Amino acid sequence: MSAKTAKSVIEIWMWGGPSQLETFDPKPDAPHDYNGGRKAIHTNVDGLLVHEWLPELATCADLYSVVRTMTHPHFGHETATYLMQTGRLPGAGEVYPAIGAVMAMMKRKSYKGDIPPYTILTTAKGRFSELGFLSEKYAPLVTGGNPNAPKFVVDGFVPPGGLTDEEVAGRFELLEKLDTYAHTGVKPQPALVEFDRAGRVARQIIAGDAAKTFDLSLEKPETRDRYGRTVFAQSLLAARRLVEYGVPYITVNMSGWDSHKRHFETMERRTKEFDKALAALLKDLKERGLLETTLVWAGGEFGRTPKVDWAPPWNGGRNHYATCFSTLVAGGGFKGGCAVGTSDETASHVVERPVSPVDFLGSIYERAGINPDGPLPNPQGLSLTVLPSASKDGRLREIYA
Repeated sequence: MSAKTAKSVIEIWMWGGPSQLETFDPKPDAPHDYNGGRKAIHTNVDGLLVHEWLPELATCADLYSVVRTMTHPHFGHETATYLMQTGRLPGAGEVYPAIGAVMAMMKRKSYKGDIPPYTILTTAKGRFSELGFLSEKYAPLVTGGNPNAPKFVVDGFVPPGGLTDEEVAGRFELLEKLDTYAHTGVKPQPALVEFDRAGRVARQIIAGDAAKTFDLSLEKPETRDRYGRTVFAQSLLAARRLVEYGVPYITVNMSGWDSHKRHFETMERRTKEFDKALAALLKDLKERGLLETTLVWAGGEFGRTPKVDWAPPWNGGRNHYATCFSTLVAGGGFKGGCAVGTSDETASHVVERPVSPVDFLGSIYERAGINPDGPLPNPQGLSLTVLPSASKDGRLREIYA
């Protein structure tokens, strides 16, 4: 595998749609009705500015690049999420799988771990069936739980009464003895076979070495503090541990970006947490020699309206806006310190280099060693490609390392 091919992908889904102006496309010279009087700050890369609420990310802009001219026509959460996750327009007659499920399928043969190849921390998006038409074996493990708790438990499993590993194993053995159907000699139905298989996988995760991947108590306290002691921040730390384990695709869902009301108060809270944790993740991956083979991308389904709505009931809100918005990419074969595309003076419209969801996803696939124009296996036997064939023209090759 090429050193410039990502072995793992960490997707940070900014659920709800983060504002481009208060993240990676600030406009300090725009009128007050657009920037709210907020400022931009310089980064450690000459000429690259970010919003003043991202001071930690400003110190490591050489590790990531920003795409400032994402654009698509869908302003609703469900349809925009589907488009950004699949590269397909909704209403095409099939529910296509999200990029994480496709990656799980494509990487399954080379991945030998017990943790499912597509793992989500800690809650699913819930906007559409990310599995699409693929087999259940490519469904994500949605961990649940709270990585910021003293003991991070996956999928709600807590050994009852403080049982030892041996006692837990004994209870699994008792459960097998009570399974009278398995001892009848009758050939089980396919659904029962799949049920038993899922149980074995769950037991391997709960009782095997894979479970240690989720044990953040094994990390130094100062490392945990570096990320921040929040659910999102500790989820990013858990994502780094999943990368070390070899999981191909990890999603960390961060909600709270749907800032229709009191936008600036919401964004200041969200960006403070996001800034510290993401900067810590990028620096941690770099220090451990993992950034080159770990692709990190962060963004949501769209951005926010450039002009602030000060009138009640919004009181300084921004609404859904997909005409021009921003995403971030780092590592995994992408250069750092670059800005792709130019927006106008208020981040309202693309001036130069529009990037569609299919362009963006095509670049992620390519950097992960998957041909976006290659066949997409499916149970219907349809002749499909991973992405629509039109995707090849706009990929982000100007920032490929």
